[in-house]
Amino acid sequence: MDLQKSDRNPIYYQDAGTLAKMIRDRDISPVEVMKAHLDRIEAFNPAINAIVTIADNAMEVAKKAENAVLRGNELGPLHGVPFTVKDSIDTANILTQRGSPIFKGRIPDSDATSVARMKQAGGILLAKTNIPEFSYWIESDNLLSGRSNNPWDLSRTPGGSSGGESAAIAAGMSPIGLGTDLAISVRGPAAQTGIVSLKATHGRVPMTGIWPRVPRRFWHVGPMARSIRDLQIAFGVLSGPDGLDGFSSSNYLLNGGVGSIPDRKLRIGWMVGPGFGPVDSEVIKTVEAAADALKSLGLLVEPVGIPALERDFALDVFNRLHVMEMKKAFREATAGRSQEELYKMSKTMLSLPDTSMEDFIDAEQAAERLKDGFAGYFSKYDALLTHVLPVPAHKHGVESFIINGQKVDPTYLQGATVPLNITGLPGIAMRFGTSKEGLPIAVQIVGSWLNESTILHIASLLESVSPVRGLHPGI
Repeated sequence: MDLQKSDRNPIYYQDAGTLAKMIRDRDISPVEVMKAHLDRIEAFNPAINAIVTIADNAMEVAKKAENAVLRGNELGPLHGVPFTVKDSIDTANILTQRGSPIFKGRIPDSDATSVARMKQAGGILLAKTNIPEFSYWIESDNLLSGRSNNPWDLSRTPGGSSGGESAAIAAGMSPIGLGTDLAISVRGPAAQTGIVSLKATHGRVPMTGIWPRVPRRFWHVGPMARSIRDLQIAFGVLSGPDGLDGFSSSNYLLNGGVGSIPDRKLRIGWMVGPGFGPVDSEVIKTVEAAADALKSLGLLVEPVGIPALERDFALDVFNRLHVMEMKKAFREATAGRSQEELYKMSKTMLSLPDTSMEDFIDAEQAAERLKDGFAGYFSKYDALLTHVLPVPAHKHGVESFIINGQKVDPTYLQGATVPLNITGLPGIAMRFGTSKEGLPIAVQIVGSWLNESTILHIASLLESVSPVRGLHPGI
């Protein structure tokens, strides 16, 4: 599909922060905003298949939000703004089917903590978005709701496992939403569709009400949007303990404002390897361009290496650590169900051999070495700039890639993202380039633990000089 760039975006391409301000200023009503997005879904979702369930009370809640504005009530930072939610995240009285016929018709009684907080900030649940079966693969495809397509090119994937969410936001069907990330799943889809996303430090945002919850030390829930400002707003809304998720219990995690930006020139290292696997030349050039842009803004930027990533290949470490725990969850969910109800990844996961205890312990020690390696790096640098994916969005159903002459399987797409899940480090995905085929290319900004404030600041600076800011799919 063709590119479009406009200085006067229609309602459905305004970011959430802009919509919230327009609503507060009474320049537009929540009802008008909701109708614009519902109309957009009606027009374009049949081709993209990002939305799987529309909240049947969305317009009713929008009318209540409009009345609150007219009464002069105190308004939250997202008052009247629609938001969408990945279909693995519980939503009270709204279908949450986890991408599987096994959970067809499932309606939770309560909201996930992240959903409840978006509502408390004034956001209005608009719809649920498509995922892979059980939120587990790099494509968003399943037997229950089918395959999602990339709005930039329908023959390509919007990624997984938050691919429906990324496609909905990129196509103007939603201004902001929630995804989850086990190894790649908010950052990869954002990169493939040209939007932005944040995987915060592990534990910053509670995982309560999200399935599967194993291995919990790797799972994250995070915001996806079209501007860095929206990530800042959402992070402030979402972060902090809820008294239910033990990984989010620290008093140091009370709000998104924890941490400050150093009062000096920030020092940033950039790298595309070694330690991440092969990377396409167009992607490398985009990372180099982002590094040059940050340098032009007065930051101290230089190429770096992280020896720990070369010693322990993070993707291999991840695979040895998570399989047994995920297999148990899949086995429990599919017990007594017919093979016809299972899609590709459930069958694949259940067929994988268990990791031996010796390999598991070795992998746990490798994970600690990776954490130590990043700790050493961040004692010298404020952030790390790298790629998100080694290639732009790929065609549906690709089973292997040739990247710089090396043949790799699809799991290699996670080479630069999975280190952050193993270590719990925060990272932002944002577009900064375009492939020769007109597809988005993104960079990843990584920070030290609990230092979201710095990477959000750096991302905002980079966004201000981005050559692709304001581009949308031409649909």
